[in-house]
Amino acid sequence: MAAKKPFALRIDENLLKAVEKWADDEFRSANGQLEWIIHEALKKSGRLPSPIKKDPESE
Repeated sequence: MAAKKPFALRIDENLLKAVEKWADDEFRSANGQLEWIIHEALKKSGRLPSPIKKDPESE
């Protein structure tokens, strides 16, 4: 799994409340929900980086 990097985010209070409600509905944290939303948006737009494949002979 890739390392997680902390990142401060300023967000409108009402927007955050909506994200928190959605996260509760999906049994995620607000942070996890935001990460999922960003991941889905990147995937949909074709901007998600390809995973780095390990060379099986190097293990």
